[in-house]
Amino acid sequence: MARKKQSSVPNRGFRVADQIQRDLAELIARELKDPRVGMITLNAIEVTPDYAHAKVYFSVLTGNPEEATEGLNAAAGFLRNGLFKRLHIHTVPTLHFLFDRTTERASDMNALIAKAVSSRAQED
Repeated sequence: MARKKQSSVPNRGFRVADQIQRDLAELIARELKDPRVGMITLNAIEVTPDYAHAKVYFSVLTGNPEEATEGLNAAAGFLRNGLFKRLHIHTVPTLHFLFDRTTERASDMNALIAKAVSSRAQED
């Protein structure tokens, strides 16, 4: 029976994604001058096993999410170049920015729960 070759470094993909997230947050905050990109938060990074592509999930604190997505995707090459200078890995992934609606959905769910609790309190 053939055995699967195990990676010599366990959880390397998670550690690389975490380092990419830290470095990208710093690059966006300090070096990106695109006015379409306001204050954003990087929520998660998903890196493919071969490190060729990375999905970067972000939320917007101020500004328009569609404009921020356009601005970040336009600056993806610049940000990737900045990662090349910071990361010491063979392949730096191509960045794909995606707006994450998790925080919006969470606030909507909290509002629904608060409404249900208040209506139940009025019934009692």
